[in-house]
Formats: sequence, structure tokens, C-alpha cells
Amino acid sequence: MKRLLFYFSLCALLLSIAGCGEKKKDEPNPDPNDSSVAFAKGADISWCTEMESKGYEFYDASGTKMECTALMKALGFNSIRLRVWVNPSDGWCGQDDVLVKAKRAQGLGMKIMIDFHYSDSWADPAKQTVPAAWASYNTSEMAAAVSSHTRSVLGALKSAGVDVTWVSVGNEVEGGMLWPSGKVSGNSTGSFVTYLNAGYDAVKAVYPDASVVLHISNGWNSSATNWFFGLMKSNSAKYDIIGLSLYPSYWENGAFPDWTPKAKQFVMNANTLHVTYGLPVMLCEIGMPASQPEKSKAMIQYLFDNTASYDWFKGIFYWEPESESTRNGYDYGAFSNGRATVALDPFGSN
Repeated sequence: MKRLLFYFSLCALLLSIAGCGEKKKDEPNPDPNDSSVAFAKGADISWCTEMESKGYEFYDASGTKMECTALMKALGFNSIRLRVWVNPSDGWCGQDDVLVKAKRAQGLGMKIMIDFHYSDSWADPAKQTVPAAWASYNTSEMAAAVSSHTRSVLGALKSAGVDVTWVSVGNEVEGGMLWPSGKVSGNSTGSFVTYLNAGYDAVKAVYPDASVVLHISNGWNSSATNWFFGLMKSNSAKYDIIGLSLYPSYWENGAFPDWTPKAKQFVMNANTLHVTYGLPVMLCEIGMPASQPEKSKAMIQYLFDNTASYDWFKGIFYWEPESESTRNGYDYGAFSNGRATVALDPFGSN
């Protein structure tokens, strides 16, 4: 009997030791290098509900009408990016609108990135306007507002059963956000890192497994990107993924320049950033002239081909491909008459 008890005790001990290194099912795993997170073939389609409200429709190659998110999946996309504004005047890209779009993507089994602008409208390198309701806040109150807004939006998504894989705390923030207090310039970060870290902590409180993206523009520009991320490192900024934008053929001097120099510089720079800072890199926004679909296709295929061997390169998101100049005035999309152009072919073939 004693031998039998000893045997069972020994087995229990060995099983316990063997299980010590196993990850529990509900244990947070915020590691952005987690290989279970598929490469993001993404599209930011934040305009889609507003376009629907205006009567615009979307079609597959055969002319069959499709809802925009479902069409993106049929085209080969597996991820959707959605921007969030604090109190937009018309409601578009506010919390309720984001929830509608996120639930569509969730229902299709697509991964989701939430892109916080921390503004009532567009935030980008040229403007980072404080939401009207936050205008009188001091630094501590502003940080609390960042946290509260982030928790509110993500909490609503989580309550609706939406999974969020990535969260961008700020949009193209090389100049900081929530100006003037959060302005970044020279060697000064102002209160930006305080706001960024407040957003980071809020994300992890709601979605511990979500990766926080720190997103800036001009991903081809090595000097500017290294300056920014070096400044972030020296000021203890908290984030998990380096996020970049790339528009390699923007209108310049009366013409669209050749896309190849900036695309090549982007690939080299992405590798340098990864090596320097030891973090994954993601292309959060990309766009090309809608009038040049073949060139756009070639550029996107170039990026797929030249990053395929990099396991630290985590995805490519086309910015508003469903847009058209005749529909919403934006001419760097990838649709014509409600149908996708060949520009998006690489997302379905890679």
C-alpha cells in the first residue's frame, strides 16, 4: 500500500513539474512576436459605413453587390483597421460607429486593429487637436482622459464579444499628440510619453493580449524614424510594435514620382529599426494613386516579396482602398466604380 501511495505521489509530482512551463489558457500573452498571430493582410475601411449611408455600393469582380468588409475578406484580406474619434460632430468614427464595423469584421473571423486619434476629427503629423471636451485639462487630467476614452471604447468592444489584436495609441504621432502639451520636437517629448503610457496601460487593462502600436509617418525616412524611436527609448515610452506609414508616390511638383526609391528605403529602414530597437515592425498605412493600379500592384508585391523572410515584419494595411475620388474625394484608394482594381491583387495571392 505504501509503495502504491508513493507511486501515485511521484506521478503527481512529475505531472506538476511537467506542467510548470505550460501556458494556461487564460494567461495573458502580450508578446507581439507570438507566432500564432498571423501576418496581417489588412485594410483600413473606416469610411465604409459613412459611404453606405450616402448610397454607395461595393461589388465583386462579377458585379455582385457585397458589404464592404465581406468584400475585403473575399479579396484576401484577413485584418481590418478602424480609426476612433472622441466626439465627432457627425458620429462617424465615434464609439458607436466603430462598434458596428468591428462587429462585422469579428463575424467574418478577421483580426482587428483599433487606431485611436485622441481628437474629435483627423489627427496626423500636421495636426493633433485636443478634443473640445478636454480643452481645459492639465497634464494629469489629459492623461486620465486618454485612459478613460481608451478603456471606454475597448470596453464596449469587449462587451460586444469583439477580439482586438492591435491597438494604435495615437495616429502618426512623430510630432506627438494632444498639442500643445503633448508636442514632440527636437529633444523634447513634452507630455507625450505620459499620454502614450496612459493609453498603453489602458489597453492592457482591457485586452492584456493586444499589442500596442506606436505609429508614425514616412516609414522610408531613416533619419526621422530613428530620431523618433530613439527619443522614445530614452524617455521610457511603452509600446510593443513599431508602426509606420508609406505613401511612396504622393503628388509632388505636378506629377506622381517613381515609387521604387521610397519603397526600397522603407524595406531597409524597417530592418534597421527592428535590429536597433528589438521590436516587430508593421506597415499600418500604405497607399498609391488610384489612377495607377498596375504600379500600385507592383509596389505592394515588391513589399510582400522583400519582407517575406522577415518574421518580425507583422503586416501591411492598405489605407481606405474602397475610397474613390468621385465618391469621397480621396484619390489614393484602389477601387473604380465600386470594384477593386488590380492594385489589391497581391493581398489575395500572397
